[in-house]
Amino acid sequence: MSNTSFGLPVGRGLLYLIVAGVAWGTAGAAASLVYRASDMGPVALSFWRCAAGLVLLLAVRLVAPSGGAAVTEPLPRRVRRAGVTGLGLAVFQTAYFAAVSATGLAVATVVTLGAGPVLIALGARVFLAERLGRGGAVAVVGALTGLAVLVLGGGDTAVRPWGVLLALVSAAGYSVMTLLTRRWGRDGAADASRTTVGAFAVTSLCLLPFAAAEGLVPHTGDPSRLLVLLAYVAAVPTALAYGLYFAGAAVVRSATVSVIMLLEPVSAAVLAVALLGERLTMATVAGTLLMLGAVAGLAAGELRSPGRRAVPVTTAP
Repeated sequence: MSNTSFGLPVGRGLLYLIVAGVAWGTAGAAASLVYRASDMGPVALSFWRCAAGLVLLLAVRLVAPSGGAAVTEPLPRRVRRAGVTGLGLAVFQTAYFAAVSATGLAVATVVTLGAGPVLIALGARVFLAERLGRGGAVAVVGALTGLAVLVLGGGDTAVRPWGVLLALVSAAGYSVMTLLTRRWGRDGAADASRTTVGAFAVTSLCLLPFAAAEGLVPHTGDPSRLLVLLAYVAAVPTALAYGLYFAGAAVVRSATVSVIMLLEPVSAAVLAVALLGERLTMATVAGTLLMLGAVAGLAAGELRSPGRRAVPVTTAP
């Protein structure tokens, strides 16, 4: 596998995606603590997550400009890419929160994260000519089976059509965001830091009126704890994780990206057992092992694929 002084090798892209998936998994636990510490709603939390993450990324770019070769492209194209990515992110997050409210966390998670790899695999085949292969298809099926066992194996669930539809809309937004990031990476015009900043700016603007209607300023009896939690949500599962996600998704096949991101519920399940006192069940163990096996298999196949090359990309810190 080749590399250059300004390129991101596929192996590092896989590592970035793994770290991003694990970091995303901590967001749910942090959000639960935010809800316990205040009356902040989910849309307001999503807004502050993106807005504060945007401020952090801008500060990092000012203090430590990224090195390497600069990615040059016309301003209208950069604006268009930021707009499309930001809208995809806004749809992904907002529709998922609405699906959770409509049909519950378990069903919303399974439908959103389960439909994502399927939509991405189909889109990558049609629009990017990326073949998944028999082994890749088996890995995707294994990952989806593990997701269902992990999330649905612990108790009763209620499936409501409106919530399922919202979850599918969320999966569509995530799929569009992933496929476009991969396409731009193949064009050699991927600047992960700039993409993340632009996406957060657009998403924050999209969420602002809905967050204002819900209530931007929460009531809390422990403001210092709330600020620490919000700072963590903005820094780790947002600014860091999305910066790594956009960098990795530009150089790794789209279907592989979607399966690696299933590390999010694995990470959340581990945290729930280790930190929140939830019971370790056979479903948790079986689902986790299935999903980790699928991720490992796809990652190994990605590294063995012939003709993989480093793609010029500027990564976010």
